Amino acid sequence: MSVQLNHTIVHTRDNRASAEFLGGILGLVPGETWGPFVPLDLANGVTLDFVSTDIDFPVQHYAFLVSEAEFDGIFARITEAGVTYYPSPRLDNPGHINRNDGGRGMYFLDPNGHAMEVITKPYGG
Repeated sequence: MSVQLNHTIVHTRDNRASAEFLGGILGLVPGETWGPFVPLDLANGVTLDFVSTDIDFPVQHYAFLVSEAEFDGIFARITEAGVTYYPSPRLDNPGHINRNDGGRGMYFLDPNGHAMEVITKPYGG
């Protein structure tokens, strides 16, 4: 068996609200609470397990590779929700996307300050 990422834990202040925020933006539905986790299953078999915590946690970065059509839907939901988006991880030039590697991409922050990225072409593409 080759090595694969199966799941990762996303620290949050409110696991259900955070999973619903990201799921809503990406067009995904969070799963039922399992122990302390609210899972968000991605198409490639990886699960983001959202957990609530009161401890300080570092801001993380999560990048999602999507189709052009999925990007259009995500962009529409971000715009409709009034979420600020950026073309780079520096979070400068708000309200713009990038066109790196012949695709489209953008960054936005979740309610916990985690940097989310959506791209249509892998880097080096």
